Amino acid sequence: MIPWVHLDTAAVPGGGELRLMQRGHEFAIFAGATPLMNSRMSSSEVVLAEIACERLKGRRHPRILVGGYGMGFTLRAALAGLGGDARIVVAELVPQVVAWARGPMAELTAGGLDDPRVKVHEGDVGALMATSRAGFDAILLDVDNGPDGLSRKANDSLYSVRGLNTARQALRPGGMLAVWSAAPSAVFVNKLGQAGFNVEEIKARANKGKGVRHIIWVATNPAAAVQPPRK
Repeated sequence: MIPWVHLDTAAVPGGGELRLMQRGHEFAIFAGATPLMNSRMSSSEVVLAEIACERLKGRRHPRILVGGYGMGFTLRAALAGLGGDARIVVAELVPQVVAWARGPMAELTAGGLDDPRVKVHEGDVGALMATSRAGFDAILLDVDNGPDGLSRKANDSLYSVRGLNTARQALRPGGMLAVWSAAPSAVFVNKLGQAGFNVEEIKARANKGKGVRHIIWVATNPAAAVQPPRK
């Protein structure tokens, strides 16, 4: 078996570290000893974007926030599913993750970061949402392995009722919040309800219809959902 090669380590602001590993053509990013993502298992990250693109059909000039660049699979799927009038903001807390995307993982990135529809925000996605009232048609969160701060403890605030309220206020009328997770969480579903969302839970396979089932929560504001798309 081909051994893993440690390519680089990145410090996470606020504590912790990420490690970029490679084995042949396969890449993985670890948070400490825990695998966060793997280039062989990207199907559910793609589904995360496809759900948003499908539900935003008919909207002109949609604006999407992708929280956590990862390996770029969600971004690439969003670019493929959205028209030329879309704008995507990618919030990535760790600058080296973007450097990895342009460096050793450039083949996976496939030029997505250079698409004119894309803007990279190197900073905390929660802070960005807090300053973006009614700024996005969709927010796609995939910054941890689920609704807890795995990559850094401060991310716990994203999944609190207060943090979810911040996300809801950052959405435009009829907008949606979609959150990726490696496993279900009844506690988090309850928090989404407390924050005023209607919640749908979707299961998606990790690897092209095979492998473990990941969870995508699609949360919409019932008060806003009845409003028609912007003309």
